[in-house]
Amino acid sequence: MRLHLLTPDAQYPDDGAIEREMAGPDVDWTICRERTSERLPPDALARADGLVVWHLMRIDADFIALIPNCRVIVRAGVGFDQIDLEAAGRAGIPVCNTPDYGTSEVADHAIALTLALTRGIVCYHEHLVRDPIGGFNSALAPLVRRSRGRTFGVVGFGRIGTATALRAKAFGFRIVGFDPYVSAGTEIAIGIERVGSLEALLDVADIVSLHCPLTAETKGMIGAEAFRRMKPDAILVNTARGEIVDVPALIAAIRQGQIAGAGIDVLPAEPPNPNDAIAVAYRDLKAAGIADRLILTPHAAWSSPESRVDIRRLSVETAMLYLAKGHLRNLVNASFLPTARR
Repeated sequence: MRLHLLTPDAQYPDDGAIEREMAGPDVDWTICRERTSERLPPDALARADGLVVWHLMRIDADFIALIPNCRVIVRAGVGFDQIDLEAAGRAGIPVCNTPDYGTSEVADHAIALTLALTRGIVCYHEHLVRDPIGGFNSALAPLVRRSRGRTFGVVGFGRIGTATALRAKAFGFRIVGFDPYVSAGTEIAIGIERVGSLEALLDVADIVSLHCPLTAETKGMIGAEAFRRMKPDAILVNTARGEIVDVPALIAAIRQGQIAGAGIDVLPAEPPNPNDAIAVAYRDLKAAGIADRLILTPHAAWSSPESRVDIRRLSVETAMLYLAKGHLRNLVNASFLPTARR
């Protein structure tokens, strides 16, 4: 019996060459690049044995009602906040993610954002582009400082947080970490100092680097109150999820001198809406009062040619392991599934 896999929101330009090769000749594919279910072919939804989804399609109860034959949903990526895990579980559909790609890239990106600000790389470049003579001045970057001896705070030390912490250690940072869900002793294994609360980390960190998932607990976690706790010369780095940070509050905190700056790879809405605070600020950073203090990248921390291949290959492999062999890996909604599916 042939299988049918559906990708509703593909994030690659080809017709699924890697996906088709990984799944094999007995699998049919429907590959779309949509953001809403209304634009998807109804017959493809009805026939789908499995979904391989990216991050642009909301998989909620209404969507799940459209896929009566679906047996597995695989998120091509780490975060799964756009998937209603409980609704999938009620329908008996296991949801899996793909956590084993992009770890190095995201950790590298977090360090790169840190160094771009604390070594003035982007600031110097932009001044020199505007004026190669007048901009040839090492005093123009406001956030330059020595890394050695400073405190690098890691919020969430799972795979990526750990990889980031190990990189930061190589630059001479003192590393502190907060993660209430990582078992005791993990901090000993990776050689960092553990603190018991987010507040304790914010009080001491010169760099606050976010590596936690988006949940009800973490949504908006870094907002006005958090910025008031941070040091006035502290820098925020977010390569995790956009909605963890209150972006208007972040812009205000930088402008008012509550914190020194930020390197941001993820936003609550991607791309931002024209009237979002970040879009308005980026049209004229100087007028917004945050020039040389904010760096934004377009949800690119995970990206490399190698990582793009990995995410596509591994997500399809996960789907086929279950559909062909009944083996579940990286299951994220076990608590909502009948016991027999766990």
